[in-house]
Amino acid sequence: MLRIEGSYSLDGIIKIQGSKNGVLPVMAASLLHNGTTVLEHVPKIQDVFCMLGILNALGADCRMEENRLVISAVSLSGSRIPEILAGQMRSSVMLLGPLLARLGQVETSLPGGCRIGRRPVDLHFLGLTALGASVEKQNGMIRAVCPSGGLSGARIHLPYPSVGATENILMAAAGARGETVLTGAAREPEIEILCGFLRAMGVRVEGEGTSVIKIRGTSTFEDTSFFIPGDRIVAGTYLGAVLCAGGRVFLEQAPAGHMERTIETARQMGATVESLEEGIRVSMRGRPHPIRLETGPYPEFPTDMQSVMMAAASIADGTSRIQENVFENRFCAAKELQKLGAHIIIENKLAVVDGVNALKGTRMAAEDLRGGAALAVAALAADGTSFLDGYEHISRGYEDIRSDLAGAGARISLIG
Repeated sequence: MLRIEGSYSLDGIIKIQGSKNGVLPVMAASLLHNGTTVLEHVPKIQDVFCMLGILNALGADCRMEENRLVISAVSLSGSRIPEILAGQMRSSVMLLGPLLARLGQVETSLPGGCRIGRRPVDLHFLGLTALGASVEKQNGMIRAVCPSGGLSGARIHLPYPSVGATENILMAAAGARGETVLTGAAREPEIEILCGFLRAMGVRVEGEGTSVIKIRGTSTFEDTSFFIPGDRIVAGTYLGAVLCAGGRVFLEQAPAGHMERTIETARQMGATVESLEEGIRVSMRGRPHPIRLETGPYPEFPTDMQSVMMAAASIADGTSRIQENVFENRFCAAKELQKLGAHIIIENKLAVVDGVNALKGTRMAAEDLRGGAALAVAALAADGTSFLDGYEHISRGYEDIRSDLAGAGARISLIG
């Protein structure tokens, strides 16, 4: 549980951790190589530890030293992902591609993760099937097998730019014979991170950041050392904290080039934001201005940032309208914000937020990762003390949100 005393402005420096959504597919892709991978700037978060558990269970030798991770996948002992680990996070599904390419088969249960809406794996299956795999889903289990000759490059079109499906297809294609051309690919920065890692391992890949990616498979990969960029969602969360609490903060190693829409929205809400090579400097005085925003695939406004901006809109000097176009249950933080005194009406995909002069501290519960972080941010703006249950959800993606905010002047502690 987090205990948060509100109404204290922020002032200081917050160093942004490595990207959660960037490092997890890179960890999965390391299994393509029967050698050693060294990853730098790895966040010490629950999802990384869960992925480490899976890699170890598959026979890889993983060693974490502070924020440095060494993965030796010289030999793998099996292709079945333990059900208890697969059920703990969504990212377990991205092991399908590299394990198929490396071992020719894989078996796992359906992935877990936050309950923010439907996230079907059909597009993952579409891509892997196009590469030659036989995939079936039955009784909560996924089983996939390659033909005797292995996977083969193909032309694949995704009808929706799914980040996870794009990543799975790219990893499988990296170990397939011939060239794969993927159209309708996701354009998120995390795709660029994965492609950069595959290129560092010796894979020929081009087009990341666009909707068409070409990749030529190989049977030989190289040992590599790779740096994980800063987490754009964590940086955006702390930018939102300044919107709520006021003050000025330097977000060290924040990837400003991957945060255009988040920065634009913060400026619309009245923040002064300066993008630098070393990070982002943000300052805020007074109440935020109301906003109108819609979430969508990159480069549109990220769904992971929607609940944080809703928290800031709760104390805006007017009415905001926020439309969620990605996950239907992404508004689950709204009812907890209402306990703080926020005026929010949900109409299907639309949230109408009438800003109030002040929120009032209360007890809340985090039900998902990003919504939980948004509640912590909102509590910074509330009069009095708030208690936030469900810290385990937040720890899936934030290395130490308590220390980060406390280091910038927030009155926040972890209890219980």
